[in-house]
Amino acid sequence: MSPPLKGIRVLDLSRILTGPFCTMILGDLGAEVIKVEIPGRGDDTRSWGPPFLNGEAAYFLSVNRNKKSITVNLKTEKGREIVYKLAEKSDVLIENFAPGVTERLGVDYNTISKINPRIVYCSITGFGQTGPYRNRVAYDIILQGMGGFMGITGEPDRPPVRIGVAITDLIAGMYAAVAILSALRVREQTGRGQYIDIALLDSTVSFMTYMAANYFATGRVPPRMGSAHPNIVPYQCFKAGDGKYFTLAVANDRIWQSFCKAVGLEHLADDPRFKTNPDRVKNRSQLIPMLEKLFLEKPRDEWLRILEENRVPAGPVYTMDEIFSDPQVLHREMLIEMDHPKAGKIKQIGTPMKFSQTPCEIKLPPPTLGQHTEEVLKELLGYSQEEIAKLREEGVI
Repeated sequence: MSPPLKGIRVLDLSRILTGPFCTMILGDLGAEVIKVEIPGRGDDTRSWGPPFLNGEAAYFLSVNRNKKSITVNLKTEKGREIVYKLAEKSDVLIENFAPGVTERLGVDYNTISKINPRIVYCSITGFGQTGPYRNRVAYDIILQGMGGFMGITGEPDRPPVRIGVAITDLIAGMYAAVAILSALRVREQTGRGQYIDIALLDSTVSFMTYMAANYFATGRVPPRMGSAHPNIVPYQCFKAGDGKYFTLAVANDRIWQSFCKAVGLEHLADDPRFKTNPDRVKNRSQLIPMLEKLFLEKPRDEWLRILEENRVPAGPVYTMDEIFSDPQVLHREMLIEMDHPKAGKIKQIGTPMKFSQTPCEIKLPPPTLGQHTEEVLKELLGYSQEEIAKLREEGVI
């Protein structure tokens, strides 16, 4: 059967990470995504490297599959005319310009919705379209700091740590995809589209969940605890005898009993300091050093074997090469290969969305700059070869 969003067309005016991540999700779900880029330059991330694969930036390749690329100069009247014609034939428009830029370019919601009242128009910005920070410049590290991640990430006696990917962009991109799908559902009922305002700060704050709830309940600011958990002990990362790390999740008292038996600490199983989770949380400063010393006695994989045999939740802390050689990751098709017209055979992360009846399709490799300009103008919008040649000559495409 066809993928879930087959028949939905997305006009993608976004660039860098958060918007492209959102539209890649929609593309994997079967939507036709038309990515509009600046002539001669394209998405900023086309130049973000090294590494490059035959001139194609690995960064760009990571979030731009299942899209068609056209180049359009939005600062020209004829360029805007192309976008208006595409908007008329699209179900969704997504952009992540700074607030006010779409108005200056003439591609804002008020303008586009008059052309197509059914369109779902999604804007993604750092701080949103309203509020005192509306016009501030936003990058992931700024939002990780302001949204809470860096305040709770890192060792207690060390500086705050940034999560290793631009997590705030990715969170906002996922929320944008959810919001767009919801708005399309509403459109089925009302016949009209609507405007969606997604902010990286809002999205990041929403992920504070139980850390915020702990603060609301106690009034105490959660400290940085490294890999440890504020409410569960032991639930953190440990170093093994071979220098490799693994995670341990003793999430309830039944697991605690199994854990003590597995690692030879039967004498601690019913110790009043550690018998229940509240006891272990209260006395973590006594328990954790014991475990740290114990785990240095064997290599990581031996501990993992022992823990797995006793049904104690644990796992390795993988490096990137270990992730993409893991049998479970490979079985779930989270590593795929595609043929790219310039970069050759490229590896991609697979989609985590598994459908029983309408599976996702990963069929288009990340496009080269402007690869589909002629195709889209000719086949979708009806431009003649002569008109396309003139637009190129005038720098419109």
